[in-house]
Amino acid sequence: MRTSDFDYELPKELIAQYPSERRDESRLLVVRRRSGVQADAERPAPRFEHRRFHEVGRYLEAGDVLVVNDTRVIPARLLGRRCTGGRAEMFLLRDLGAGSWEVLVRPGAKIRKGAELHFGADDGAALIARVDEVLPEGKRVVSLYTDGSKDAVAGPGVIDAAIAELGAVPLPPYIDREAEPVDGTRYQTVYARVPGAVAAPTAGLHFTEELLEELQAGGVGVARLTLHVGIGTFRPVSAEDPAEHRMESERYVLSEEAASTINHARAAGERVVAVGTTSVRTLESVADENGRVSAGEGATDLFIRPPYRYKCVDALLTNFHLPKSTLLMLVSALAGRELVLDAYAEAVRERYRFYSYGDAMLII
Repeated sequence: MRTSDFDYELPKELIAQYPSERRDESRLLVVRRRSGVQADAERPAPRFEHRRFHEVGRYLEAGDVLVVNDTRVIPARLLGRRCTGGRAEMFLLRDLGAGSWEVLVRPGAKIRKGAELHFGADDGAALIARVDEVLPEGKRVVSLYTDGSKDAVAGPGVIDAAIAELGAVPLPPYIDREAEPVDGTRYQTVYARVPGAVAAPTAGLHFTEELLEELQAGGVGVARLTLHVGIGTFRPVSAEDPAEHRMESERYVLSEEAASTINHARAAGERVVAVGTTSVRTLESVADENGRVSAGEGATDLFIRPPYRYKCVDALLTNFHLPKSTLLMLVSALAGRELVLDAYAEAVRERYRFYSYGDAMLII
């Protein structure tokens, strides 16, 4: 298996730059992994079906459990200046506690240990970042302050408030525009709860509260987990041998309640339907060989690719992913590379919208 085996052609105009007018009005490509499955008593189901997302309930049954990722995107992109007056940009990656953060900075070559970056009004910085450590791959560890004093780091509430005021939503690199007010709400799922992600779990962006209520009223369960999506989600696979690619580690939490819901469904022979690749990676990281999941928290760098055998996940709701990406490989491990690439070709022919603000795919 080579990285180039997961390539496909995508016209640039199909990369969605804005969300659909209504979340659940986005399109839904339904992909069946096994042929001959009966849609009704009269005819075999087609391999592909074209729907709107609000019709997803047609393919879910009472007893199925949707597993969603309730991480919340933080305003991780901050624009400011160096002490010399030059412009600086800081991208928050991970809260290390006690006012310390792992970040990316630009211009990296000019921001060394001991440097200070100022963010806020010209007549006085509202937030100061002092570089405490230079890490590999352009990363830094910084201490954040809310005034000029270096004697004490401000409490987390104060820092969070400053980041919320000064930061911007970090849109993916393929969205060719600056963040706008619409992104503050639409680049979050309706069930986003736990701050910490630098990118949205985009498969969940299609759900409305009303649709979730409708599904639950029909007997579909919902289990929540948290995986804070990191910058590595956009990191391309540059090696021709995928085994040489290193995944970024991401933090997750699975509660006892969610684990119980998932395990009960599996024991009853019902389906576990992962909403997004982040839910997949968490579930498969905490599942044993029999598919039983264990509650807890930790970090995962699991790289799912063919011929990986899924242990817990039975079906997947996902968006369309970049060529030669780890996410496309993950989807291919569930449905098979040829079927997935055929589905992508179908989506291109039918002019689906791709990537974060694009349309969705349901693999059953």
